Amino acid sequence: MQDKSTSRRNFIKSSAIAASGFFIVPRHVLGKGFIAPSDKLNIAAIGAGGKGASDINNAYNNGVNNVVALCDVDMARCKASLDKFPNAKRYKDFRIMLEEMKGDIDAVTISTPDHQHAVAAMASMQMGKHVYVQKPLTHDIYEARTLTEGARKYKVVTQMGNQGSSNPTQKVMMDWLDKGLIGKVSEVHIWTNRPVWPQGNPVPTDKPKLIESMDANDWDLFIGTAQYVDYHPLYHPFKWRGWWNFGTGALGDMGCHLIDPAFRVLGLGYPTEVECSVGQVFMKDWQAEYNPEGCPPSSSVQLKFPATKRNNSPVTMYWTDGGIRPFHPEWIPADEPLAEADSSNGVIMMGTKGVMTCGTYGNEPKIYLKNGERITMPKADPNFKPLPEHGHQASWAEACKTGFNSTEHKALSSSFDYSGPLTETVIMGNLAIRSYMLRKSNGKNGFNYDGRKKLIWDGPNMKITNFDEANQFVKRQYREGWKLV
Repeated sequence: MQDKSTSRRNFIKSSAIAASGFFIVPRHVLGKGFIAPSDKLNIAAIGAGGKGASDINNAYNNGVNNVVALCDVDMARCKASLDKFPNAKRYKDFRIMLEEMKGDIDAVTISTPDHQHAVAAMASMQMGKHVYVQKPLTHDIYEARTLTEGARKYKVVTQMGNQGSSNPTQKVMMDWLDKGLIGKVSEVHIWTNRPVWPQGNPVPTDKPKLIESMDANDWDLFIGTAQYVDYHPLYHPFKWRGWWNFGTGALGDMGCHLIDPAFRVLGLGYPTEVECSVGQVFMKDWQAEYNPEGCPPSSSVQLKFPATKRNNSPVTMYWTDGGIRPFHPEWIPADEPLAEADSSNGVIMMGTKGVMTCGTYGNEPKIYLKNGERITMPKADPNFKPLPEHGHQASWAEACKTGFNSTEHKALSSSFDYSGPLTETVIMGNLAIRSYMLRKSNGKNGFNYDGRKKLIWDGPNMKITNFDEANQFVKRQYREGWKLV
């Protein structure tokens, strides 16, 4: 099946030939640095402020491609994109944009709040548009599985916005494991200083006025698939991350960056079980309360994985957030920071011969061997070149031009075939957290949660097998008027 964006460019070329009697000169004939209009990708942004501004700009790649449309419910947040691309058409509803411009868009960047990722991506893929979706890929596990299957069905080029997956350091770490430098890995410790936004608040009950840049229709579009709540500054802008209605908390924000190196290096797949505990949300009459609507201020999650071909050992992964980090492993010197200079985020893979660490995005990988030797990037590869800032988005845009079955697409570091299962693992942690908070909040009513802390997961069938009430978090209920497929 021919890629649709390629067919569109061929149609443009053929039409030009028929109409004018001239032909479009190939890029190499026109000279170095010249890009023929027919070689440019037409890209639209769904979510054009904040992270969306850098996503669309990096895919634009200094004029290598065209930006033809910008869609956002709050245009005041998009000033940088609007100024950068003044000729791009403007929309607030991505469904209207896709319908009106279906023949003029080749690819879409999606950088909305988490709860809108899946519907925007699926609608785009169903129209044959290639998609770049910010992390986490989706809000729940069912959505991640559905997008992974949808990408194959509609044969579109995909990439998730965990840019560290394109960091060449990850290949170096894979090579270190393959050479047996740290032996077999049985434990992984991952941590983050997030959240750096409010989490642990009670649900707001007051009803302040909408911000001037949005009206009631805009707010309804912001709510999208989520259950309706009145506007509150604790939700928008940015603070939506701390509410399950819209966001996925610290795990969703940083898990796809920090879990990614271990997931890739060790070749992990579906976890088999998950267990967690969370920090109390707020105090009421000097009693700890758990608010099941909001993400907790801190959490600790344990995931277990079976042995893989890359690492012939079962793996237990420990995740902590809210500024809680692991203790120093035996082979890392006491005065040495963990993973990053300030130890605020990081990954530690514990092997039988040594310890491998890295920071956010797979940066600064190191090995500490049992015999006291240390291996760092310069020693491993003196010719190492870091990824350009825009490389993750730009490589996706180039792959869009060559199509679903191309070598370029297969070489992408985070296409949905990889980022879908990675996201499922990340969101599995949130399933456990939400289940735990639900059990805690109902404990006063005689709900037996103490014997149900460990959840057993059937990955292929997307089902918790030992506590059915947890399965409500596998697939969320969309608000009326919205659907995924």
